[in-house]
Amino acid sequence: MKRILLAIAIVLNCCALAKAQEQLLIRMQEKINENERIFRELIQNGKYKEAEVPMLELINLLDTTTIYKIESLHLSEGVLKSQKGVFQYDLACCYALQGEKKQALAVLGKSVDNGYNDYNNMLNDGDLKSLHKDKKYQQLLAVVKERMPIEVLRRTNAYNREDDTAIPEFQYQPMQHPNLQLVREYFRLDTIPGIGNELEHIKNILHFVHDNIRHNGSNRTICEFDAIDIYNYYKATGNGVNCRQLAISLCDMYLAMGYKARVVTCLSADPNDYECHVINTVYSETLHKWLYVDPTMDAWVMDETGMMLSIAEVRERLVNNMPLVLCETANWNHESPQTEEYYLRTYMAKNLYYFVCKSRSFFNQESIYRGTQNEDVRLVPVGFDNNNYNCATTTNPDVFWAIPQ
Repeated sequence: MKRILLAIAIVLNCCALAKAQEQLLIRMQEKINENERIFRELIQNGKYKEAEVPMLELINLLDTTTIYKIESLHLSEGVLKSQKGVFQYDLACCYALQGEKKQALAVLGKSVDNGYNDYNNMLNDGDLKSLHKDKKYQQLLAVVKERMPIEVLRRTNAYNREDDTAIPEFQYQPMQHPNLQLVREYFRLDTIPGIGNELEHIKNILHFVHDNIRHNGSNRTICEFDAIDIYNYYKATGNGVNCRQLAISLCDMYLAMGYKARVVTCLSADPNDYECHVINTVYSETLHKWLYVDPTMDAWVMDETGMMLSIAEVRERLVNNMPLVLCETANWNHESPQTEEYYLRTYMAKNLYYFVCKSRSFFNQESIYRGTQNEDVRLVPVGFDNNNYNCATTTNPDVFWAIPQ
């Protein structure tokens, strides 16, 4: 079994909701959390029959809710369907553990019909061991394999380098700006080791953000979205911040040191998948290209020779099954080391389908309190139809990843 948080939680963290609507979501999430807690305890204690009850309640909850009809929540029926598939998968595990193969396969089939897509989990899940030799299980597994992020990415259409659709010009706040000077002084960025070597300096600023601001993707941070406020929020509350706020902090620090940098939202092909990942790209004058850096995981990516790669190069190598080397420092909160197989070929393969950046990189570029105006720009493969981001769009990577002026 694999526990995941309902996508509703992500919507709740990202949207400014009316009080009543927010309470509706909170109550729903509380019900889900409580039933999952009970389910886990019963499974751990071998009470498989009793464990059916809380999971059946959750499936019924998603079958009967009309919460997706509230337009202001931007919560599609497809999101709930996908989550129901996860609950059905867990219920199938529960049946399989009791030796009820027919019921297990029937519910597992419904899970796959509702979009279940975690191939590695289904392949290696010991709870389903009794089903592994069954022909129907093998058929369902084959369907799920086709949904693996790396397979979806490899089937994507190409870009169109002839696309001349106009998009806003990317701009970068100069380091002389008073706000960026304040960032530089506040964090004493001039004292970070490696200043004599551009690439080492880029890495060490990355380490600094990762080491000094904890990640917590489910926390609803209440502060201005700039490096100083985000850092002080974490220090004052002890609550980590999400990947976007870490990337914003790192972007502010890079800009403060004179590096061109962007916050890059990396997204899935699935319009019902609201779980994205936000990283950075920073321009290296030494290598004459953009570089992939991830403050949440303290990560960058290299080729087989040790050359640091750009986001575009990482994506291309995944599509073409070329070698990728994840840096040795890659970890989550100094608790969970990251592997190339999971982090790149599973997690990021899902989230490198298309990209969104703000057109301007500057201090507090996504303020939620000051009404900052900053256009989104996205890069998508040819033929991609997804309106989760309704903004200026190009299929030309040369325009989107243009060398900064």
